[in-house]
Amino acid sequence: MSTYVLGVDIGSGSVKLTLLSRDGSGTVSAGCEYPTVYPKAGWAEQDPESWCAAFGTALSAVLDKACARPGDLEAIAIDAATHTAVLLDQNCKPLMPAILWTDQRSTQQVAHLQQHHNEVILQQALHAPTTVWTLPQLLWVREHRPQVWARIRHILFAKDYLRYRLTNRLATDGIDASGSMFYDAQTQTWSQELCRLAEIRSEWLPQLLEPTASAGQVTQAAAGEFGLRVGTPVLVGTTDTVMEMLAAGSVEPGHATVKLATAGRICVIADQAKPSPFLFNYRHVVPGLWYPGTATSSCAASFRWFRDTLGRHDYKKLDEEAAQIVAGSEGLIFHPHLQGELTPYNDPLLQASYVGISSRHTNAHFGRATMEGITFSLLDCMPVLAQHGLSMTRVRIIGGGAQSALWRQIVADVLGFDLEKAEVDDSSFGSAMLAAVGAGWFADYHQAAQACVRVQSVTSFDEERHQRYQLQFRRYKQIGQALREIYHTSE
Repeated sequence: MSTYVLGVDIGSGSVKLTLLSRDGSGTVSAGCEYPTVYPKAGWAEQDPESWCAAFGTALSAVLDKACARPGDLEAIAIDAATHTAVLLDQNCKPLMPAILWTDQRSTQQVAHLQQHHNEVILQQALHAPTTVWTLPQLLWVREHRPQVWARIRHILFAKDYLRYRLTNRLATDGIDASGSMFYDAQTQTWSQELCRLAEIRSEWLPQLLEPTASAGQVTQAAAGEFGLRVGTPVLVGTTDTVMEMLAAGSVEPGHATVKLATAGRICVIADQAKPSPFLFNYRHVVPGLWYPGTATSSCAASFRWFRDTLGRHDYKKLDEEAAQIVAGSEGLIFHPHLQGELTPYNDPLLQASYVGISSRHTNAHFGRATMEGITFSLLDCMPVLAQHGLSMTRVRIIGGGAQSALWRQIVADVLGFDLEKAEVDDSSFGSAMLAAVGAGWFADYHQAAQACVRVQSVTSFDEERHQRYQLQFRRYKQIGQALREIYHTSE
């Protein structure tokens, strides 16, 4: 009889589950989508209960695919994106939809924090305020939803809400807490000073535990609702990015990942934090390590937008068409700022654009230019990493966009280094590995990575195309600067 651990990822548009077998040799995955709501321009929300419903659907599917039973699960671990707060009333019911990290509504609150509290926030949270953080989002709630604010009794984050529904226990981990901006990353405690900035009460905040710690067991009610075994251990879990790094086998200083997902990330493992307004600093699950990283707001999200609005084909067809176009898309340049931009600008006013359109350009040109423009936005982040002494000894590419051989080649050619791709790199796989460590299957994360992670392919960069892209990147920067001035002066 096979036994498994289950990793769960609450993603930007779907939940994904991965079963990992006892010896680490086999995985089975399933997923289920849920909607994102955009009530106003720049807003983005999700219903926390939609995550739970999708989890139940995906759980049934993954157990069926593996011919497994609920009793075969030895442990469960959940991950999700940081910054996604769930505000609960006295009965632990959600008071409003969760505000996603892509939401831009807290621009004024960010400006206030930058003007009056930037130094203390950077010192304790190791980040400068932008609209992705929970602190300015909650300032917006306090100012614009006083009826909600008055009823808050608990604050959880996305993964913690689903885990609460499974175990009836309120808790989080320090890595996810770092995404709130009311957590002191140095002392690894909730910061009373940062909490006071938004009038957050200490009793609202969950208990802080290690990612592999037990957060309870599946309750009778949850077992009946979701189809699990009563008493199944559920671990605390952590954030999606560090689980993606674990899934890619990135567990040593100098190991790096390039992520092509809803957001684009370049993360480099280091032995210390690198405080910067343009870097995200989080601790790794490997003790003593951090993974400072850049952030591009709209990465695969930009290509999905292109597919839905202009391309009007499935990804496979768009990929095939774009592969027929020469590197550089015959001068067509795309800036992927659909939701403003983070690294290296922290500018919510930036907008997306196609520039250099001529009569010779076809739908295929636009598809390739979209991939190239997103990749230029990653290249735009590289000087920030260099300024902080973050060098990469090995680079692995992850995320949904990395499934495209064409896009992998574009990334290698634009950035100018070879890229390894693991067989499985989804964060739910990383959470399954974390669950395996927590269940005692492996002594530590290094052993888990050695047993579970396998390299599928290596994409080598082409020097000639790299030089061609370097020239086009200069135009990308020049055009971006000209448009930035327009965006900041237009009404």
